[in-house]
Amino acid sequence: MTAPKVVIIGAGIVGANLADELTARGWTDVTVLDRGPLPRTGGSTSHAPGLVFQTNASKAMTDFAKYTVEKFLELDCFLQVGGMEVATTPARWEDLKRKHGWATSWGVPGSLIDAGECVHRWPLLDGSQVFGALHTPTDGLARAAKAVEVLAERATARGARFIGSTTVTEVLQENGRVTGVRTGHGDFAADVVVSCAGFWGREIGAMVGMDVPLLPLAHQYVKTGRVDELAGRNTEAVEASLPILRHQDQDLYFREHVDRIGIGSYAHRPMPVEESTLDHSVTDTAMPSMLPFTEDDFASSWEQSKLLLPALGGTKVEEGFNGIFSFTPDGQSLVGESADVRGFWLAEAIWVTHSAGIAKAVAELLVDGHAEVDVHEIDVHRFEEVQVAPSYVHETAQQSFVEVYDVLHPLQPKLSPRELRVTPFHARQRELGAVFLEAGGWERPHWFEANAPLLKKLPHDALPPARDAWSAQFHSPIAAAEAWQTRNGVALYDMTPLKRVEISGPGSLEFLQSLTTNQLAKSVGSVTYTLMLDAAGGIRSDVTVARLGPELFQVGINGNIDVDHFVKHAPAGVQVRDTTGGTCCVGVWGPLARDLVQPLSREDFSHAGLKYFRARRARIAGVPVVAMRLSYVGELGWEIYTSADNGLRLWDALWAAGQPLGVIAAGRAAFNSLRLEKGYRLWGTDMTTEHDPAEAGVDFAVRPAKGEFLGRDALEGRTPARRLRCLTIDDGRTVVLGKEPVFVDGVASGYVTSAAYGYTVGRPIAYAWLPPSVDVGDSVEIEYFGRRVAATVAAEPLVDPGMDRIRR
Repeated sequence: MTAPKVVIIGAGIVGANLADELTARGWTDVTVLDRGPLPRTGGSTSHAPGLVFQTNASKAMTDFAKYTVEKFLELDCFLQVGGMEVATTPARWEDLKRKHGWATSWGVPGSLIDAGECVHRWPLLDGSQVFGALHTPTDGLARAAKAVEVLAERATARGARFIGSTTVTEVLQENGRVTGVRTGHGDFAADVVVSCAGFWGREIGAMVGMDVPLLPLAHQYVKTGRVDELAGRNTEAVEASLPILRHQDQDLYFREHVDRIGIGSYAHRPMPVEESTLDHSVTDTAMPSMLPFTEDDFASSWEQSKLLLPALGGTKVEEGFNGIFSFTPDGQSLVGESADVRGFWLAEAIWVTHSAGIAKAVAELLVDGHAEVDVHEIDVHRFEEVQVAPSYVHETAQQSFVEVYDVLHPLQPKLSPRELRVTPFHARQRELGAVFLEAGGWERPHWFEANAPLLKKLPHDALPPARDAWSAQFHSPIAAAEAWQTRNGVALYDMTPLKRVEISGPGSLEFLQSLTTNQLAKSVGSVTYTLMLDAAGGIRSDVTVARLGPELFQVGINGNIDVDHFVKHAPAGVQVRDTTGGTCCVGVWGPLARDLVQPLSREDFSHAGLKYFRARRARIAGVPVVAMRLSYVGELGWEIYTSADNGLRLWDALWAAGQPLGVIAAGRAAFNSLRLEKGYRLWGTDMTTEHDPAEAGVDFAVRPAKGEFLGRDALEGRTPARRLRCLTIDDGRTVVLGKEPVFVDGVASGYVTSAAYGYTVGRPIAYAWLPPSVDVGDSVEIEYFGRRVAATVAAEPLVDPGMDRIRR
């Protein structure tokens, strides 16, 4: 088979890496175009300071950075001087302990060092200013401009072409597929077009009608004059020997330039840039990505720099500029294919740090159809429609800039914009004192202050212990009362934000069968938990499929990435429709759920009348609904769906009828605890494309005998390389939050995925990826803020293993 023709727009660090990765895989008909001259095109790569700190809260981003280091070392384009992140406040010191845990979890060598060791490694540092630092010996400086030249030479030797001073003016397309690009120097045919245009990515995306959610922002960088203490230390050939340095408490970073210091600052006001105002010319002294330095914005950063590095008092800022690069609403990169124009791909908002790793992943997606490292966190389709609106991107991308070095809690929500998406029950939830966090633009109750009095009624052994300051953030003990009431009475949960699509039309069953692992050829009314795999057998999602008609299915999915997957694969005649915004859902769960629902309906809600994992249309208090006998919290009950216009009436009817039964509204905090007690996995957190069904403990949802489906052949003969295991914390009080390293016999061997306090079992729970040899009853340790916490591998589920409660 002939490899496709590829046009890459942008010859910076991302485009050059992608050309290299594609040609290395045999796709040699690659043309790289750039509006600027080669090799220094005038984009962000041309002036990138090149600092590569690998450790990230995201495993994927850390993996991408690790590959970048590995590759650039091979190219002789990396100075592995190490990295230091100093703490000048107690909060930052605690955060570095957490970050050291990430490094350990993701396989990055590092250590926490005291102030004396900081000064030893960075003699210009005032040790009295710091508590200590995280030192990572494999971090360092990427020589980005040199790397581009070396990568272009390698790719060219394999057949690629690099053409500069050529502006793409149009992406050509026919019948919903790209056919090439148009430039001022003629057309270039292509089967695949990849935009690696950096902060011009919005402009390129608009050529295919794609809203690219990025915002170009200016970022200040300066170079000092000669620093006497650096004299003779470095050379022009090896311009740095001290570790790259972060002073995140003041939003600053530092590197050497022979005998000068380069300083980057995020401490200034956000400076959005409109691409249309830029001068596209490139000279030795000017380029479109370098704006004039605004000295006033750097004044406070200069003073803070001299406090940390007193030697700077003997010099001054000699040169500076405001360099442009891209930010997104969540601070992550953008990778993926257009939903509307096949063959048009994005690889945008990518820093030098992750450039080679993400380019490798994009090449794997193009050539093999799947990537070795899970990419859902950077998939361009992760955003909801409201989140790609220009006003939303403009505000939230600036906030991402402001927060780039902030200490952020895993549950920390945006403060603005808020109340973009509210469910039909929102007014009632506010009346009950709901404390809302935000996800996907939705307001989601995490607990209800109205339930506080229930804490006094709990049995003493149901009261959770006090939490430490970190895990107590965005948490309330009220969650214990809500969990207890769900297990012992009845509670209403707003499940509306969980995304769902309707798939219908001739061939719908066959279409779903081809993409999912479980047997869906069942009677109308069946509900099936199933997986979607990638071509390598990795779990790309888990979904719930309800057959509501011979050719009508409601599918509960994990987000817009799944919508895109369905739309891409849907054959003619099969319709895929996102119904989330026009519908709503109440989870009615608890041992008294039937006592609440049955009097409101003429339909039979008995166990025999509507069995577990069955669905039916019904009326509840006159409201037309679809009731599904499911329970993500492990108790009797239903997910009850209706149209959005009927939602408030449904809620009010259930609420009124439930008063004699003590019904409550319950939030996500209780929900997460209850689902972990039942061992229910959360895709994207507990399992991703990096894991197969057997490893994740969900191979019960795989039916190879049903026939062909995507990823089926890849599962044959596999032996699990790891297992997702349930842990209980031995001390009964330490609640970890996820991503902490787990030690087996003193060796870092895995990491925590999800965690919560188990209110039913009376102790904290964590799920973790561990070697397959680790079994039930084994002892392990979790590192939490620098201390080891003993835990025990437990049989799962912890609650109701016989499924008696859920099948009453």
